Amino acid sequence: MMSDRFARATAVHEVERTAERVLFDAEVHDGWDIGGNANGGYLLAIAGRAMATAIGRPPLTITSHYLRPAPAGPCQVDVRIVRSGRRLATATATLTLGGAITLQLVGTFGDQQEGGPEVLMEEPVDIPSYDECISRPQTAESPALMSNLACRMAPDDAGFGDGEPSGVAMVRGWFDLAAGEPIDAYAILLASDAFPPPVFNTAIPVAWVPTIELTVHVRGVPVPGPLRCRFRSRFIRNGLIDEDGEIWDSSGALVAQSRQLSLMPR
Repeated sequence: MMSDRFARATAVHEVERTAERVLFDAEVHDGWDIGGNANGGYLLAIAGRAMATAIGRPPLTITSHYLRPAPAGPCQVDVRIVRSGRRLATATATLTLGGAITLQLVGTFGDQQEGGPEVLMEEPVDIPSYDECISRPQTAESPALMSNLACRMAPDDAGFGDGEPSGVAMVRGWFDLAAGEPIDAYAILLASDAFPPPVFNTAIPVAWVPTIELTVHVRGVPVPGPLRCRFRSRFIRNGLIDEDGEIWDSSGALVAQSRQLSLMPR
């Protein structure tokens, strides 16, 4: 029997609905965190599920601003429907934890429109197969999040874990859920923030890179199997780090792009 661990960890429960507002109860679960604070992609998946449920359409693009760290505990997602048209709907939302707003979001939702012209200026990221990539063993120091994921890193990008960064601010690898659940749009939101920051592969000594803002564009529905990912940082300056991500399914189809701005702690 297939597990529904991720679905349960991101479940939302409607408690109030009006024409313009839908309120949900949810819970930030243990085990999806890094150092006791929930992963940003995981939080985005909870809020994104609430927003999509309120509107009745899957996510196309969501932007989230992170206001404070999020330990495990009950939370609420307050969704405000801004506009609902024939093809697209737009909503804003707040995720509140412990009485304080933790995430502020805006998103557009609608079904994928297949067909039409297609121009791809880049090929899917070229990395070894899933079995040839590196899966680091879980230790007492490993982030709890990793126990729920089955991510594997390209060998050329995994050296920072042994004190040998590649010198290029890039991380490539495969994303999958440890419990074998199918990857849906909400798992794609999680995948956008599931790998170590690319800055780890530079000579800059950082151990913690908190997210300020994360935007994910969902570009397609993935076929079954793990996702092929590449995350790159191009400009690290003035205490801020950018990160661009591309996510492809196992058939080589582009299914998501992400853009993130993070803080470099002093």
